[in-house]
Amino acid sequence: MLGGGGVAGIAWETGVLAGLAEGGVDGRAADRIVGTSAGATVAAQVTSGVPLDELYRRQADPALQNKELPSGVSVEELVSSFEALYQRTQDLEQVRRQVGELALAAHTVPETVRREVIANRLPRHDWPGADIALVAVDAATGEHRVFDRSSGVDLVDAVAASCAVPGVWPPVTIGDGRYMDGGVRSGVNADLAAGFQRVLVLAPLEDPHLAGQVEALGYGGEVEVIIPDRASLAAMGADPLDPAVRTPSAEAGYAQGRSIAERLITFWT
Repeated sequence: MLGGGGVAGIAWETGVLAGLAEGGVDGRAADRIVGTSAGATVAAQVTSGVPLDELYRRQADPALQNKELPSGVSVEELVSSFEALYQRTQDLEQVRRQVGELALAAHTVPETVRREVIANRLPRHDWPGADIALVAVDAATGEHRVFDRSSGVDLVDAVAASCAVPGVWPPVTIGDGRYMDGGVRSGVNADLAAGFQRVLVLAPLEDPHLAGQVEALGYGGEVEVIIPDRASLAAMGADPLDPAVRTPSAEAGYAQGRSIAERLITFWT
């Protein structure tokens, strides 16, 4: 399970996975990789056939980093506006629909401009042979949708939809619907791993739903959750959408992955 966390989350998750692999724990061997938002990008990247160490260099080396658009939005203000919606009602479906209204009404760059950024992130634009599932939310209904290679949806569009932060990036048109960030449902959507005996979760950002989802998964299998350690939190900074934090986030993630790999070998094998 690869959770959301902006460009900081992409860099950190890539670093963690590279560090784990260096220590003998290759997350790409999972039966299914579920990605939400930043995690959708990482899921598509690590199953592309490009070696993990190369993907890590593309995050850590400024000369190799993909060009990203500045968000132009205060993340703190955005989070506050979402929290205000949640405080008004306990009806999560209603909140998701309200967030969708915000996303559809927001003034953002055109879909085509944002799609080009996503396309440039991905080493390949066809669905990989590996089983990856990317989570997005219908901006009109608030219902989540999981895209995979059987969905008949272009990979770039599926990743773009999962990464469409409401109020920052435009919802993505797929068929008759428009889809926004899968993190609107849950930062990790760990409950979508139900039925698997072992679940490895990478959660770059705090997710209020994660503890309950992990507890439920634990009744049927083993769950290991990796969250940023102190060094990684410092590296990622206060704005996960800031492209400037990619290098320190990747490096801190790699160091964290290396430091915990030995402990996870028994779990993973």
